[in-house]
Amino acid sequence: MASRLPRHGLSALAALLLGCGGTTATGLAGPSPVETLPPAPMATPVERAWHGGTVYFLLLDRFANGDPTNDDALGRARDAAPGRGFEGGDLKGVLQRLEAGWFDSLGVTAIWMTPFVEQVRGPVDEGTGKTYGFHGYWARDWTAVDPAFGTGDDLRAVVDAAHRRGIRVLMDAVINHTGPATATDPAWPADWVRTSPTCTYTTYLTTTACTLVANLPDVLTERDTPAALPPFLVDKWRAEGRLERERAELETFFARTGFPRTPRHHLIKWLTDWVRRYGIDGYRMDTAKHFGEGVSAELFAEARRAFDAWKAANPGKAVDGLGFLTLGEVYGWAPQGGRAYDFGDRRVDYFAHGYQALINFAFKADTARLDDVFTRYALLARGGLGGGLFLNYLASHDDGAPFDRRRQDPMGTGTRLLLAPGGAQVYYGDELARPLEVPGATGDANLRGAMNWGDLALPRTRIILEHWRKLGRFRRAHPAVGAGEHRRHQAQPYIFSRQVTVDARTDRVLIALDQPEGAKVVPVFGVFPDGTTLEDAYSGATGTVRGGVIRLPSGASTVLLAPR
Repeated sequence: MASRLPRHGLSALAALLLGCGGTTATGLAGPSPVETLPPAPMATPVERAWHGGTVYFLLLDRFANGDPTNDDALGRARDAAPGRGFEGGDLKGVLQRLEAGWFDSLGVTAIWMTPFVEQVRGPVDEGTGKTYGFHGYWARDWTAVDPAFGTGDDLRAVVDAAHRRGIRVLMDAVINHTGPATATDPAWPADWVRTSPTCTYTTYLTTTACTLVANLPDVLTERDTPAALPPFLVDKWRAEGRLERERAELETFFARTGFPRTPRHHLIKWLTDWVRRYGIDGYRMDTAKHFGEGVSAELFAEARRAFDAWKAANPGKAVDGLGFLTLGEVYGWAPQGGRAYDFGDRRVDYFAHGYQALINFAFKADTARLDDVFTRYALLARGGLGGGLFLNYLASHDDGAPFDRRRQDPMGTGTRLLLAPGGAQVYYGDELARPLEVPGATGDANLRGAMNWGDLALPRTRIILEHWRKLGRFRRAHPAVGAGEHRRHQAQPYIFSRQVTVDARTDRVLIALDQPEGAKVVPVFGVFPDGTTLEDAYSGATGTVRGGVIRLPSGASTVLLAPR
C-alpha cells in the first residue's frame, strides 16, 4: 500500500469542489479461488462497545448554544483572549442536536462531553491573555452543574435522549486537580491540595506527586488521613440552601463505604453521584497517569455500584445490559508498546486497575501505511493486549499536532479513522472539516474553535459530511469493522475484509478503496459465495455475486459491501 492515502470516496464533483485531483485505480486483479475462511473470532460485549463503536467527543461550550440566557452565568466578564473564554455552548445545545438526529446520522455509539461541573469564576493569565474555565477542567464545585452549561435537569434530558437512541454518555471525570487560583476564587486548603513542585515527568513520583503546571493545585489523592470540607464549599452550600443535605449524604456515604474522609474519597463520592442520579454510562478519566492507579480502582468500583443502582431504579432506560465503561487518558500510551505505561522507573498496567480502554496516542502517526496499521491494530484488538482495548483519534482538544491540521484531506481522514480496527473517537467538527486554526488564537485555543454549523451551507462541507456519515453508519451496523479479523485481499486497488462473530452470528464485510467512479466490477475473494446479494452501503447500489465478483452499476471510489 502506498504511504499516502488518496481521498477515498471523492467523486469527480467532490474533487472539483475540494480543489484536488480524483483517484486513479491501478487495475483490477482477477478474483482468487474461492477459499473457506476459518471460524471468525468472538467479540465480547465490551469489545463491541469500544472497538465496534464510535465515540463523539465535544467541548460543551463550543458545540451548540441552546440557551443564550445562560451565556453570562456567574458574572464572568467577556474579556478573554481569543478562543479562551466562554462562548455559549451548553447542554441544551447538545440535546437539540441529539433530537435532530445529528449523532445517529454519524453512527455514534457514545458521546463524551467535557466536564460540566461548576468551574472557577475568575480568569487566569497564562501568558497568552485572560483564560476562563470554559473547557471544564478547572473544577470549583464537583457537586453542581456550571450554570453556563445548564442545569441538572438539562443533563438528565441529554442522558435520557441519548439512551433512547442507543447512545451512551461518558462523563469526563477529573480527580487529579482543582481549578487554578484566581483573584475571585478562594484557595483550597493545604490538606486538600499541593501547589508545588511542578511535574518534571522523569519518574513515577515526578509525574504523580506534583502539579501538572504552575498554578494548578494537585489534589492529594495519595493522602490517607481525613480532611475537613473546604470552608468556601461550606459557605457556598449554605448560601444555596443545601448544606445540610450535602453533609447528610456524605455521612451516609462514609458510613456505607468505611472510607476515611480523605480528599480522594470526597471526590469519589461526588463523581459517582452523577452516575447514580443521571445514569452516566462511563468515565473518560482525565490525566489518568498523574495520580496513583489505586485511586482509579476505588473510583471505578464505586461507579459500577452507582450504575447498577441507577439501572435498578430506572428499569428499561439503560442502553443495554453492559456495565459501567472506563476509558483512560494515559498521555503518551500506545497499544504497540503493550498494556503497561513506562514512567522510566516503573511500569504500570492500567488495565489491571479497572480501566477497560485507553486512548491511543500513536494512531495519527501510525496511519501513513494504511494496510500495515490495519493489520497490526486488528491483531491488537483481537486479544493482543490481553483484553485491553484502545480508542483511536486524529484530532483532539489538547494535541497540538493533529493529523491534517489544515483539513486538506478530510475524506481520507474519515476513511483512516472510521475503518481502522479499534475504537474511533470523532472530535467535534471532524465531520465538517472544522478549522483547527482560529484567527488571533494561540496554542490549544486553535483546537477549540466553535462548531462550524454555518459551513453546512457549502457544497464542499456537505460532501465531506456525507462521507463521514456513510462510513460511521456502516461501522455502527457492522461490528466487524472495528472488532473483526482483518484480511488484505488486494494491495492495489486496496481491498480487504473483516469478520467477527457476535451472538452466534458472523458479521462479514468487504471494503474496496480507490475504485473507479461509476460502474465497476469488484472481486470478493471468497468472502461471500456466489449467489449472495450484497449492498454497497456507500452508494446504495446492490448486486449478486457471480463468478467470484460483484458488478455494481454505480458508485464512488469507496465500496462498503455486506449482505443485504
